[in-house]
Amino acid sequence: MQKGSKQVTKQTIIRDLSWLAFNARVLQEANDATNQLHDRLRFLGIFSNNLDEFFRVRVATLNRMLLLGKSGRMHLEANPEKILRKIQQTVITQQQEFDATYADIIKQMQHEHIHIKNEKQLSKSQQEFVTKYFEQKVRTQIIPLMIESIPHMPLLRDKSIYLACVLGKTREALAQRYALIEIPTKVLPRFVIMPSEKGEKDIILLEDIIRYNLPMLFAPFGFDRFLGYIIKVTRDAELEIDNDVNTNLIDELEEGLKNRKKGRATRFVYDRQIDPMLLRYLVKRLGLTKKDNLIPGGRIHNFKDFIDFPAGIFDTLKHRPPAFVHPLLKQPCRIMEVIEKRDVMLHFPYHSFDSVIDLLREAAIDPFVQSIKVSLYRVAKNSKIVNALVNAVRNGKEVTVILELRARFDEEANMRWKAQLEEEGVKVVLGIPNMKVHAKICVIKKREFNKTIQYGFVSTGNLNENTATYYGDHILLTTDRAIIADINRVFDYVEQPVKKAAALKACRTLPVSPFDMRKVMMENIEAQIRLAKKKKPASMIIKLNSLVDQLLIEKIYAAAKMGVNVNLIIRGICCALTEQKTFKGQVKALSIIDDYLEHARVFIFGEGKDRQVYISSADWMIRNLDHRVEAAAPIADKDIQQELADILNIQLAENVKGRILDNEQSNNYVQRQKNEPMVRSQEAIYKYLQHKTYS
Repeated sequence: MQKGSKQVTKQTIIRDLSWLAFNARVLQEANDATNQLHDRLRFLGIFSNNLDEFFRVRVATLNRMLLLGKSGRMHLEANPEKILRKIQQTVITQQQEFDATYADIIKQMQHEHIHIKNEKQLSKSQQEFVTKYFEQKVRTQIIPLMIESIPHMPLLRDKSIYLACVLGKTREALAQRYALIEIPTKVLPRFVIMPSEKGEKDIILLEDIIRYNLPMLFAPFGFDRFLGYIIKVTRDAELEIDNDVNTNLIDELEEGLKNRKKGRATRFVYDRQIDPMLLRYLVKRLGLTKKDNLIPGGRIHNFKDFIDFPAGIFDTLKHRPPAFVHPLLKQPCRIMEVIEKRDVMLHFPYHSFDSVIDLLREAAIDPFVQSIKVSLYRVAKNSKIVNALVNAVRNGKEVTVILELRARFDEEANMRWKAQLEEEGVKVVLGIPNMKVHAKICVIKKREFNKTIQYGFVSTGNLNENTATYYGDHILLTTDRAIIADINRVFDYVEQPVKKAAALKACRTLPVSPFDMRKVMMENIEAQIRLAKKKKPASMIIKLNSLVDQLLIEKIYAAAKMGVNVNLIIRGICCALTEQKTFKGQVKALSIIDDYLEHARVFIFGEGKDRQVYISSADWMIRNLDHRVEAAAPIADKDIQQELADILNIQLAENVKGRILDNEQSNNYVQRQKNEPMVRSQEAIYKYLQHKTYS
């Protein structure tokens, strides 16, 4: 039996177990003592946030498949019940490692005189501060629920944490009661800096402020014993979008968001020190069983808040190097004039995202620009992109925005953007029923002196100036007529999916989903197989967030068996086996987890003058290739081709933050060979781009 076969079906690794292996790599970063303490806390927060989404979406999906039986398995080639058992075992093990990592970080913080104190560790002055803070800011934000007197258990909200309280009376042993308090983290900071002795920095969590003040809440009712334990529920978060094309999408989304709040519980996390009777009571009232994911944890839950742990409290904090403007786009300049002469590729977060905003601002005020079309998926809270588009309308331009309302967990924000954009006169297109528009594209139409010229871009990531400071992405700025023509075809299709149904099939340059992206990628792999058969050099570098698609994985296997050298750079899920005796070519699979989130999708097939290079918004997953509108852009400019190849080769040389993706998903770090230079790729790419010159 093949190595790793216990986790493999049909020669691939089970997707959900591979995802847990990815999150284990995030936890490794939290455990890495060479990282700054603030970053280690941030990685704990990322791990926790990732796991929450995993339970909201993937575990929820498995539960649905289990309920539906064989008919619900769809693309899942294994037993959902078995996978759910394995998930619970893995998550409990990871939780233990998480707790040990957090304990180590707390210890290291204490060496720097930073202390996270609980309600039992306060000095007299801190007790006074906490009492006053509770009375002035917290008390009016909470309403305790005496759950034993409520016929129906109140809905415990996803993404919230609760203090489950045991209240007692010393003179009446049987007078024990239970209460729930939702911690108001949506309106108050989770971390509160307290007055401290000179040289010390003390922080208390909001829930511990409430714990300390339980007597103020409940003593008037005769209780004199108070215990509190943090719990949280994770719920099924998938929106069920109806197939009826006549149904109003906004109504569906609003209903779906209501349902999300009511979704079936997929995980119940509790303080492992919780009163056993209280735990049994809560499990029963929530309708859970031992088959559900009941996860014992520490005192603290919702570690995602640690992503925003107050950085200013660390004296030794080192900041990331600042982004810099691409040398060809330094202001003052006319960006449209620059890209008329040559294609330009921006690499985030190394290059400044301001250049994209400058391009749209320039289009907004250029008297000869007639229209702007752009697709938006997730934008910043106070989006400068949206601001530029609104100003374009005010300047008389025709602006069309494809707004994908179903961007998971951003649906409510996108509905607000829809209302705001339409109020300003922007034409908002809501996409296509049952198919997300995930392509990141733009086209600007300009007519000057009876001459029409169009500018556009294709991006691997969202048009979001905030995430562009830590997401690794690429964006191609171009006036290439073939690319622009296909971008227009994608817009035509999305704007009128029935009338313009053939528009995607008419694309000649951009591989697009759901029409031909998989086909084009398979043809490129096949071309390398033909070269290998002729004993010629054959290779490919595939960089993705996730590699799941069975057909493309099998094509990669076919290439490796024929001697094609395959390099995979996969941040997250990798369902491909990389170790098979039948492989003649070298297969190397690498995952890089570091300061920046590796988000780009880049595909390089072959070498030399016949090399084919693409950037894309699409991962190699069924959902991206069959159920979304996606776009990939071929890179024709030889200098940009080489630039991308150099960047990917730097990443392939990674030996500090790189993990080998083997069949066992064991996450072993790449071992630096004797006399081999240390390569931390994100730092090396910054230096490479910083010193790159353009003629």
